[in-house]
Amino acid sequence: MAEHCGLYVQFAEHIEREGNVRLHALHRVLLADLQAGVNDLYPGYVNLYVDFDANLIPAGEVRAWVTRHLKTLRPGAVDGRSLELPVRYDGPDLPEVAERSGLSEAEVVRLHSAPEYHVYAVGFTPGFPFLGEVAPEIRLPRRSTPRPTVPFNTVAIANAQSCVYTLPSPGGWNLLGTLLTTVYDPNRTEPFMVSPGDRVRFVPQEGETPPLPGIRELWPSDPRLPALRVETPGLQDLLLDAGRFRQAHFGLARSGPLDERSARFANRLVGNPPGTPLLELTLKGPVLTALRDVVLAVAGFGMRPVGWPMQESFLLRSGETLSFTSSQTGARAYLAVSGGLETLPFLGSSSVDLLGRVGRPLRSGDVLGLAAEGRARPGFASRPLTLPEDLVLRLLPGPQATPEALMALGSAPFRVVGSDRMGLRLKGPEVPGGQVISEGTPAGAVQVTPDGDPIVLLNDRGRIGGYSKPAVVHPLDLPLAAQVRPGQRVSFRPDLSGSPDDWARRWTMNAVPNS
Repeated sequence: MAEHCGLYVQFAEHIEREGNVRLHALHRVLLADLQAGVNDLYPGYVNLYVDFDANLIPAGEVRAWVTRHLKTLRPGAVDGRSLELPVRYDGPDLPEVAERSGLSEAEVVRLHSAPEYHVYAVGFTPGFPFLGEVAPEIRLPRRSTPRPTVPFNTVAIANAQSCVYTLPSPGGWNLLGTLLTTVYDPNRTEPFMVSPGDRVRFVPQEGETPPLPGIRELWPSDPRLPALRVETPGLQDLLLDAGRFRQAHFGLARSGPLDERSARFANRLVGNPPGTPLLELTLKGPVLTALRDVVLAVAGFGMRPVGWPMQESFLLRSGETLSFTSSQTGARAYLAVSGGLETLPFLGSSSVDLLGRVGRPLRSGDVLGLAAEGRARPGFASRPLTLPEDLVLRLLPGPQATPEALMALGSAPFRVVGSDRMGLRLKGPEVPGGQVISEGTPAGAVQVTPDGDPIVLLNDRGRIGGYSKPAVVHPLDLPLAAQVRPGQRVSFRPDLSGSPDDWARRWTMNAVPNS
């Protein structure tokens, strides 16, 4: 199983354009020379996060690779594109921004559309650009109460930054207008219009708002080898493979199975290689009818197939129906089909990204086909997977680790008050936290907001975030985190060995000036 580790290459302590330009120059040269085992690169405002699999490449080799390219960076290299984006200035906050700035609405529009903005980072949602710098005369803080939904294509400002809400999402920025072109559309050959390091100028125009991009389907409507028809969907049945790698710089989620161990187990039972597309089922499974003889296996927790064995391959004959009964242990199970499922990959992966409008949950009438005729035989079993009765997750010191935060996390159990594929929201002892300059978010990071409530970040987390991360879940315990149910209690066992300086050195290397 992959052992995700990470390293922050630090360019500055404060947001400034020169360091960010060098950061994106390094990002581009590393992308052109990716090493085996490096999963992704997350450009933030002041650092570049390198995500790697320690089973495939040691941390020392990652540091040497980064150092080699830092030494050859051209000073002040700017390779981004220059773009003009049309905006209809009709935002609901435009009058308030004008009033608070002591300006007319026309002057606000002129000041907002005058600069050539630098794209510091892309994230929050897919394609969402963070732009700077807004003219000082119209710099206003975020709204005290964020809106539950900001419309797609809204152009907004907060302090020195501007942005485009590429998809409907919550947000607390001040809304100035509507973009008249689509920055992100997963159905285009080139889904992203804006990249980190680009330069953007807003051009006032009138015109119609473009439509919200449609869902980009991940399986064919007319499969070559029809295998399973969905009679009734479960709570959330998702098509997944190993995940969508090397797309963090555009804000796309990694996706992939939350419980990688159970997914690999299910695929192995039916003779598939790791990462073969399968289904992740959450809490309540679907009802499926076989359209041809297929060999299936279900591994994981949260449910059991009715009339068929768990964690053992079995034959479902044409016309037979597979259904599930829920259990009270665990949250997710994985259904693998011998031969794999036929898919229409997007950017190298067949995994659903719900936020990015890439794929969707199964619904009644969907037909899934085989990628190839399966060759596995039924009746193959292995040592069954189990879950501990009392869930304890090991913690490693995180990017902003402090002894106080680690001890608070280990002081008493936490209750899961909300969970989804983005993360586990916990309530319990108050943990020291706060805000940081937005940066890459490691898998399993324990993020702590200023109110002291931790969130364990999972596969569909935002690729960059602005809250303290005092700990990360041990990579080998992430499958356990995936099986936590709402309302369940979770305990942490933090590793307090070493000093805060040791922890910081483990996570960070400085981007030294060119020699």
